[in-house]
Amino acid sequence: MAVTDEAIDKIKGMIVSGELQPGEKLPKEADLAARLGLSRNSLREAVKALSLIRILDVRQGDGTYVTSLEPTLLLGAISFVVDFHHDKSVLDFLQVRRILEPAATALAAELIDAEGIATLRTLADPPSPDAGHDALIEQDLRFHHQIAVFGGNQVLCSLLETLSGPTMRARTWRGLTEDDSWQRTIREHHAIVDALECRDAGAAHAWSTVHISGVEQWLRRMT
Repeated sequence: MAVTDEAIDKIKGMIVSGELQPGEKLPKEADLAARLGLSRNSLREAVKALSLIRILDVRQGDGTYVTSLEPTLLLGAISFVVDFHHDKSVLDFLQVRRILEPAATALAAELIDAEGIATLRTLADPPSPDAGHDALIEQDLRFHHQIAVFGGNQVLCSLLETLSGPTMRARTWRGLTEDDSWQRTIREHHAIVDALECRDAGAAHAWSTVHISGVEQWLRRMT
């Protein structure tokens, strides 16, 4: 194992074991290096690597801390990787979204309250009769994000948020090339909300699957 990898593994072990807690400051570099049997240089490289994926937070003049380790923070590293994928791989992201988002929607059916339904009803409608394409896309993103939030699973919500970038581009292409795409989107959004209001997890799951599959099938025809 390379010395930097070994250093990363040892710091990870301290965090996983609970020896270092979220938000806790790491010991001074010299002390920690001696404690772990590492050179200060390899420790420094490990800290740099772990800070890039948001496990550690290096604060100039203060020290190095373990981050909150919240899923929304850690999964941001996945978003960084996703950005490097080209449009040809967007079908793969849509397929993953088709697997995950209906599950989040079914969870929301069990947890959502009347206020949540009212929020989704507002987001299911277009912002105005003459709303521009960007406004429609933004509202569509908010609609799906809120459903994931109402599902109550923070990890699942964060994963879906990560997938929104490449799949958003596909929705943009569809909106620009299909005249009735937004009318269909609005109808399907309302069907999803109707199922959520009835607390029908099966119907919510089915409508969400139909909704996402529509974009996926359109993109397959276009590629």
